Amino acid sequence: MTPSYWQQAAQELAAADEQMAELVERYLGLGLVSRGDPFGTLARSIVGQQISVKAADAVWARFVAAVGEVSPPAVLAAGEAGLAGCGLSRRKSEYVRDLAAHFASGRLDPTAWLAMDDEAVIVALTEVRGIGRWTAEMFLIFNQLRPDVFPLDDIGLQRAVHERYFGGEKQPRKVLAACGERWRPWRSVATWYLWRSLDPLPVEY
Repeated sequence: MTPSYWQQAAQELAAADEQMAELVERYLGLGLVSRGDPFGTLARSIVGQQISVKAADAVWARFVAAVGEVSPPAVLAAGEAGLAGCGLSRRKSEYVRDLAAHFASGRLDPTAWLAMDDEAVIVALTEVRGIGRWTAEMFLIFNQLRPDVFPLDDIGLQRAVHERYFGGEKQPRKVLAACGERWRPWRSVATWYLWRSLDPLPVEY
């Protein structure tokens, strides 16, 4: 389901920015869609790190078969031995089990995130081994549907901004950050449209 704020955000971005107006018109009717529960989404992001989409899909299928149910108790019950045959590296197995332990203990509590700002959620998520800032930002955009996340370290976002606003010339990080200020409080939405300018198929996590 597309976020309730999407139409308002798209209209305001288009009204303030000609480049955004063109993208909003081009991708009319499309928007962010949240998929999956928080634990499953984060586990899948860990599984897919640094491997191709095809390989990640294959490992994920074996992971699901190994645990039976993608939940913190099931992952903890499987343990290192139960995850050994599904194609995860030893390090990724540790990461997924650490994620499960954070959920099981309440150190990660999705119900608490409603009262937390984006940065506080990012801090909580990056306490899990294997989850860095970029992964946390992707999670906030694609799972939590937070409207104003600007993932400065994302290569696709950098490339799109360079191409559409600077004639393809690479810019320092501070220039990209300043560019993003014009899209507050809808930087997630602007980022989504900029990604679309490079790849018409909506990304889903």
